[in-house]
Amino acid sequence: MAVAKAASESSSIVPTAQSFGVVPAPQIGSLFVNTRRFERDPGEITHIGQELNVYLFKQKAWLSIKRIFAALSGSGDQRSSSPSHSTWSMSSPAGLAGGASSVLPTHRGQVARGHTLHAAASAAPSAWKSHGQTNLKLFSRGQHPSPLLYSARVRKTSMTMIRSCSVIPETRFVGESPTLQNMEREARIKKQLLKPKLSSSSYDTAWVAMVPLPESPQLPCFPECVEWILQNQQSNGSWGLDQMDSSVTKDVISSTLACVLALQRWDVGSEHITRGLRFIGKNISIVMDEQNDSPIGFNITFPYMVGLAIEMGLEFPVRQTDVLGILHLREVELKRLAGDKSNGREAYMAYVAEGLGNLLDWNEAIKFQRKNGSLFNSPSATAAALIHNYDDKALNYLKLLVNEVGGAVPTVYPLNVQCQLSMLDTLEKIGISRYFSSEINTILDRTYSLWLQRDEEIMLDVATCAMAFRHLRMNGFDVSSDELSHVAEASTFRNSLQGILNDKNSILELYKASKVGISENELILDNIGEWSYNLLTENLSTDWAQRTSIIEEVESTLKFPFHSRLDRLYHKWSIEHFDSRGSQMLKTEYLPCNVNQDLLALAVEDFTFSQSVYRDELQHLDSWVIENRLDKLQFARQKMAYCYFSAAGAIFPPELRDLRISWAQNCVLATVVDDLFDVRGSKEEIEDLISLVERWEELPKGESYSEQVQIIFSALYTTVNQLGARASAVQNRDVTKHFIEHWKDLLKCEMLEAERRRMQYVPTMKEYLQSAAVTAAIGPTMLAALYFNGQELMGCVVQDQEYHELLRLTSICCRLLNDSQSLERDEGDEEKVNSVLLLHHHSGGYVPKEVARKAIQMSVFPYMRELLRLVLKEGGVLPRAGKELFWSMCKLCFVFYSDTDGYTSQVEMVSGVDAVIYDPLELQS
Repeated sequence: MAVAKAASESSSIVPTAQSFGVVPAPQIGSLFVNTRRFERDPGEITHIGQELNVYLFKQKAWLSIKRIFAALSGSGDQRSSSPSHSTWSMSSPAGLAGGASSVLPTHRGQVARGHTLHAAASAAPSAWKSHGQTNLKLFSRGQHPSPLLYSARVRKTSMTMIRSCSVIPETRFVGESPTLQNMEREARIKKQLLKPKLSSSSYDTAWVAMVPLPESPQLPCFPECVEWILQNQQSNGSWGLDQMDSSVTKDVISSTLACVLALQRWDVGSEHITRGLRFIGKNISIVMDEQNDSPIGFNITFPYMVGLAIEMGLEFPVRQTDVLGILHLREVELKRLAGDKSNGREAYMAYVAEGLGNLLDWNEAIKFQRKNGSLFNSPSATAAALIHNYDDKALNYLKLLVNEVGGAVPTVYPLNVQCQLSMLDTLEKIGISRYFSSEINTILDRTYSLWLQRDEEIMLDVATCAMAFRHLRMNGFDVSSDELSHVAEASTFRNSLQGILNDKNSILELYKASKVGISENELILDNIGEWSYNLLTENLSTDWAQRTSIIEEVESTLKFPFHSRLDRLYHKWSIEHFDSRGSQMLKTEYLPCNVNQDLLALAVEDFTFSQSVYRDELQHLDSWVIENRLDKLQFARQKMAYCYFSAAGAIFPPELRDLRISWAQNCVLATVVDDLFDVRGSKEEIEDLISLVERWEELPKGESYSEQVQIIFSALYTTVNQLGARASAVQNRDVTKHFIEHWKDLLKCEMLEAERRRMQYVPTMKEYLQSAAVTAAIGPTMLAALYFNGQELMGCVVQDQEYHELLRLTSICCRLLNDSQSLERDEGDEEKVNSVLLLHHHSGGYVPKEVARKAIQMSVFPYMRELLRLVLKEGGVLPRAGKELFWSMCKLCFVFYSDTDGYTSQVEMVSGVDAVIYDPLELQS
């Protein structure tokens, strides 16, 4: 009862937008800090408190949640009646600097070889060759078997080619001056994108060929299909998808038998029939081979066709026992299905209608007919229904189909939306979507129009619906997750056709769709995410998983959701695991995309060229470190490799050089400053540095400063002014002052935290987040990234609430993730505080540190969802491409801090650096 009472009490005291006011930061010495932009009405601890509520209830701790909230909020419901304090501009580089203190090698293998930064840079050309000899390990996560991954998404605004703002000499790249061969590849890809060409299906063509002419049943209704069968038999007597190898599959045998039946039905092609039967007889053992992949419904349709052949008087050159064994397959399968009375089972029986004959109630089956007249967009099932039960709509569907494609019928029709979205998905996975921005926008606009019309091609196919929802939402279209309500529960999915088929692709697409939530109220997505994750996890350890060609994608998607994927690593993984054939199996094998070789070739060339650009840029940055004597700061972590890796991994287009270089420079400078405040700097040195930054003038002659302060300020002053000058040229106005203000704000907050430590002041959670989000060091990096992103911004951007809120949410995500992985290091420093230790402290020790860590980790996700909502929101002063930079930074923080403190680790991210910058692609044979 006491536990229940405690839980009840907690629900009434959870902070609301009305109950939290502004808590002014404390005044320390001459510093008065107001970080109003980090204020958030619901309170920064609401989500943490909710997590604790669950924990305490489960652990039956006799502790009132009210007491925890009182502790966390310091003095309860404090309000500021004076909102007039000067507002801070939030600052910081890369969000990867906060906290930590160990020296990391800047380049690949530096731990083992002891190379200096300069030596590694100088040796790069020769080292690259040796890097090619090394086995590629995409994961930088210890023992994990697959890479750090990223989110599939299309950049609607930023996919266009952006003018270069080069720091180093201009380099040509694939999209800038393509070769004739690449232009031809792009043309073929664009043609396939806008008007997908579906591969022909011998199996479905044969069933359509068997449909009689309504007014003259002795004649075929579609003679062009019969003619196609006569013209397309393989030299070995088979029919089926053109073989890229000599293997014989159940699909080929099934297609061959269907074609034989069609020819026998109209008494033509006797030699074709003989060769076809001989091929089947020679390979009949494959039918009973359980290790050979089966088309959907094979154990029903193939035995039925064998029975039809026998009725037609055809003789199989096989033993009678083989025929009986095949017929027995159907009996066993029908017996298994007989006990299932679900809608999914009824749908499945209608889908494989051509294998049931008179066993199927055709009047019942026709209830699955779609508006276009088909059964499940399946030509074979629709043809079988027409043969057994004439229907005008079914006939019109087949006439329209044959009219459009000729005699060669695909296995699914129409399939345009699914093919187009699948190609779009592939373009993003392999990193070349920016070359097809116009076509992609056309596809998305059309898909959205069909979505609004609730078109059957989208809504009646689970995988297509989930994929359309994900891509439309990630491109800013207003789509509701309510359209996925029919699969919100595992039970409803299992009761569908895809559920009966245990369709792995549908489950995976639903799981991916569940991760693009932008509100805590999207319970449908939460439910889908939970059951799809469980189902995929269960299947990974079964025979089903071992037979699945997408097993590696399932594993990587489960381990690294889209919010913790680094774009360029995921591109490399996708290219190296690219299935150039790309066939899929339904009732028969088909090719949803016939330009896979072009896609792969373009992706390989693009990635390979990008690596050469990245190596040049990193060499330039190595020189910058030496020129500014930053390598002489023995106390500072040397992080250039990681800083540049984060830039190249997230902002990968070769033309965005200035953006990557400014990103890496700001990262390094923030790390050095952070280490001065946390590790080495005396109070005098810190005050000197802040004084110099406040004045922002060249080092005055005659004044005495420590060598450390001189090096740091000189590097900061020179670099920020240079970046400001270049950004001003791009933006056509002076923006240098914005850079300076962000750095001033960062140092002020660093000083505030240093003063708190010196005075042993323990801040409330709200006070802590107000300053710690600034010292996460996101501001300077993001500001420079916005200015160098290739678009001229409005002059009011840095004063606008949208910018401040994007910055605030990104910074809090970074800070909380950092805190959750730096617990052990910060715990050893009695003066150091972070959100995990504060949560433990303010609970009076009732909340164990590990539970506090988990609560902090979980508290990140509401901020992340809100950030994604703002990024995807239409309108605002920032262009879409600019807002996406904040999302990229957030994903980077997940990459570095999801499992460990990857930024501080000396080895954790080395393989990632190698994969993106050095190691060549290793394609599948």
